[in-house]
Amino acid sequence: MSTVGAYEDGEVRVEREGGCAWITLDRPPLNLFAPALIDRLRAAFQALAADPEVRVAVVTGAGRAMTAGMQLQVLRDLDRASAKAMITRLHQAINAVHDAPFPTIAMVNGACLGAGFELAMACDLCVASSEARLGLPEIRVGVPSVIEAALLPALVGAARAAELLFTGAAITAERALAWGLVNRVVPPGELRAATAALATEIAGYAPTALRLQKRLVIQWRTSDLRSAVAAGIEAFADTYATGEPREAASAYLEKRAPRFR
Repeated sequence: MSTVGAYEDGEVRVEREGGCAWITLDRPPLNLFAPALIDRLRAAFQALAADPEVRVAVVTGAGRAMTAGMQLQVLRDLDRASAKAMITRLHQAINAVHDAPFPTIAMVNGACLGAGFELAMACDLCVASSEARLGLPEIRVGVPSVIEAALLPALVGAARAAELLFTGAAITAERALAWGLVNRVVPPGELRAATAALATEIAGYAPTALRLQKRLVIQWRTSDLRSAVAAGIEAFADTYATGEPREAASAYLEKRAPRFR
């Protein structure tokens, strides 16, 4: 992939291609979360959130895993105070992904476990390799699954969420697709191309509408129906403060690509 504006901050690599940002966890061999990686992921998304040119972001991992979760040595050596501080720090990083002002796509290229699975759930869309495995194994090492694991029941239902949480078992990409956790499953050799195609399609739409839609998606996850509808009415009106709706409609009617400024 040719990149523009690429940079690397230790264990997190950020590459830019037009309006698409690719964020890669790069801590071999399994991209395990430890304090430095957590902080760098948060910093990367804070920087991208401040850039109005970003239309969509893809989150993935280098090598054979997206991430296999937290480094066990980090978990083993915590006490109550440091455990609370660490899990709060992790939540802040994953929440920076969840609350990003642009659509996000998880590209799951292998193991996606624990905090990695929570990171994938925090993304708006997910494209997975047919070899990927997703799960929340925390119960097997003596702790509950927390923070963004709270997204799980709304995604798969109470019974399936309970199975994943209480057994710690990982599921295949195909089962994740059937359960609604994944949007697309493709062979490993087609993963990057399939994800890039989805990201490029999204990045081509009206930038104001994309950001307003993302803001609504976040609000819909946490608000009541009346508030969600009211926010949608305001967002719809807000798009007409720009010329984007006119240009998008004209391009569609004229059978050409839109030209957004």
